[in-house]
Amino acid sequence: MMFKTKIVDLLKKAVKENIDFDILIPDSDNFGHYSTNIALKLVKIRKNNPLAIAQEIVSFLEKSVQANFFEKIEIAGPGFINFWISKKALQSELKEILKKKEKYGDLKIGQNKKIQVEFISANPTGPLTIGNGRGGPFGDTLANVLKKAGYKTTKEYYVNDAGGQIKSLGRSVLGEKGAEYSGDYIDKLKKKIKNKNVESVGQKAAREILKQIKKTVENGMGIKMDSWFLEKKELLDSNEIAKTIDWLKKKNLTYEKEDALWFKSSQFGDEKDRVLVKSNGETTYLASDIAYHKNKFVKRKFNQVINVWGADHHGDVGRVKAAVEVLGFKNKLEIILMQFVRLVKDGKEVRMSKRKGVYVTVDDLLKEVGRDAFRFFFLMYSPDSHINFDLKLAKEHSLKNPVYYVQYAAVRAKGILKKYQALSIKYQKTNKKIDFNLLDTNEDIKLMLALSRFPEKIEKSANEYSPQVLVWYALDLAREFHNFYEKERIGGENEKLMLARLELIKAISIVFGILFDILGITYPEKM
Repeated sequence: MMFKTKIVDLLKKAVKENIDFDILIPDSDNFGHYSTNIALKLVKIRKNNPLAIAQEIVSFLEKSVQANFFEKIEIAGPGFINFWISKKALQSELKEILKKKEKYGDLKIGQNKKIQVEFISANPTGPLTIGNGRGGPFGDTLANVLKKAGYKTTKEYYVNDAGGQIKSLGRSVLGEKGAEYSGDYIDKLKKKIKNKNVESVGQKAAREILKQIKKTVENGMGIKMDSWFLEKKELLDSNEIAKTIDWLKKKNLTYEKEDALWFKSSQFGDEKDRVLVKSNGETTYLASDIAYHKNKFVKRKFNQVINVWGADHHGDVGRVKAAVEVLGFKNKLEIILMQFVRLVKDGKEVRMSKRKGVYVTVDDLLKEVGRDAFRFFFLMYSPDSHINFDLKLAKEHSLKNPVYYVQYAAVRAKGILKKYQALSIKYQKTNKKIDFNLLDTNEDIKLMLALSRFPEKIEKSANEYSPQVLVWYALDLAREFHNFYEKERIGGENEKLMLARLELIKAISIVFGILFDILGITYPEKM
């Protein structure tokens, strides 16, 4: 049961008006476990004092709600209503965690709808840099969250292996004029590929680079893509781009100007019309994008699509959304732009430039800090935030390092369970029930409350496409457990209390395990 959802349902029964209101989590438990501004929202409608409205709502709740759900309800400030969840309700939720185990937090909000998350999708013209690699942990974790929330998810990497950049790659390998890419990887390709045809060399080079990208994504970042969609094979060679352009022509959504074919994207919210076919007969990226999204929505029938792009693709958002609207799937595409990464080493920024051959690759960073820190540090920030990735902090084996702090809490929980495993097994054989009523101290309650909020965090993260919500929840949960460990005893207490606390710690270990699976970080045995 999500306590927040139950409070919302109760408040809707308490008032007849259909209004929007907020359920907040106060900064301090002194102001409740949850708080609402519903009385303030009703002032304009009822033309009454918010305190009087709040009192009316509280009176209704006290009469109609089971006493074992709320410990206390108070009216505060200008009319906020604060709620404290009862020990009974928290203890009951603890039992749910122990019963459901890894299925705890599973939601049905996705209703098994098909949702695709396309992410990274960097051109196969060079190694993955930390700039285009940032979308990896984000897209992977977002897809994991959506699956937990009840969606049928597909993770996809779009391989842009056709067009001008592949020819430019070929020229770079051949050392011809107009070479755009450089670096050690180009030198290695020069030795490996023996051919003189620019297009052929570019294709072979792209295939070699893609092999390394796959290793980086799968073995390095720990991401298992469900699909690697090849533009050349799926769209160009299969004639899908040409078919899509013909379809747009029949819909009277194109026109010719300056020997080029234009798409009337301005009719669908884009700032101006866009070229589909250049005067030299080459199709543009937009033509490929429209065909690609037609494949997503029409052929593969995704209910929703999320594209995770780099911030440098900002100019493409309007035209692609216009194309999706033309296809008949308005508001079914979400485009999330990942802002830039600034890598700080020894107090100085390490600059990146793929085309000059001066860059930091994902592989470089993974070797420096490891997968767990790589993923966790990137996931701490919302997509619209620039990242200053602190190499020194990411490598530090202390509680100052956020990923270390969280994993240390999880390992500590696992260690306690292992230490008292014999006692737990012995008690289980007696078939006696654990007395959860003994979990009634302030620290017990705080820890149970923190655990109970996990499904709410899954819901928020899925609805808002915000994986970072779970990272900060992991830090909050770790903090509560570290605090619990410092203030409450496990060993040396009476046996019944010890056993109840061991069940509480078992629940902690379960939730950490689920969290780590979603975030894609390891659950160490020891640290």
